[in-house]
Amino acid sequence: MNTAFPRIITLLRKERGLSQKQAAADLEISQALLSHYEKGIRECGLDFVVRAADYYGVSCDYLLGRAADKSGAMIAVEEIPDIDPTAKENQLRGSLLPVLNKKLIVNSVNVIFDLLQRASNKGLTNEVSAYLSLAVYDVFRQLYSANPKNPAAMFSVPSYMFQAALIGEMSKTAARIGELAAGHTVNGEEGVAPEAIPQILPDTLAEQYPLFASSLFNLLRNAEGRLQ
Repeated sequence: MNTAFPRIITLLRKERGLSQKQAAADLEISQALLSHYEKGIRECGLDFVVRAADYYGVSCDYLLGRAADKSGAMIAVEEIPDIDPTAKENQLRGSLLPVLNKKLIVNSVNVIFDLLQRASNKGLTNEVSAYLSLAVYDVFRQLYSANPKNPAAMFSVPSYMFQAALIGEMSKTAARIGELAAGHTVNGEEGVAPEAIPQILPDTLAEQYPLFASSLFNLLRNAEGRLQ
């Protein structure tokens, strides 16, 4: 069974506010068996996948982690909203792959910064911005340095140490993000109040960010695919 299946059926059940006992009864299996499915201890048959898909109103592809959209629809580059007026021109100039990935990332970052706006926490906003800036710095520097004709004077951090320094700083920044998001004080900056960040569910994301949610879902699925 796809490793995404246990996580997704658990998420769908909790999203609906159902107890494991109620969902098991509706799906005509024992609670113990549903628990095993949700924990990934046992694999289910195709008939249960179809039944669960019908029960939760999603596609089998979504249940198996093969599609980021609940309907199972696969996203196409022309279907992804783009707020960059130059996107169409760039798309005509070359490969669709950079255009598609740019849209996924830019649209997802829009969701992140809207959540930061709602959290209204200076420390968290600064740390998230720093983390993303470091990631951009890393990629740009590596692309820039790939051509030996580009002057090394562009950067002040020596090439032999920039990767180690970058990884260390990104790790520290990620740790500060986690602490601030959990409501803890970091370097004199107060953490986020518990009620400041809203409950985030797939359905509410799609409702609140109709232009960007599909991009975020696809980015998350792609990222987790690289981590497994």
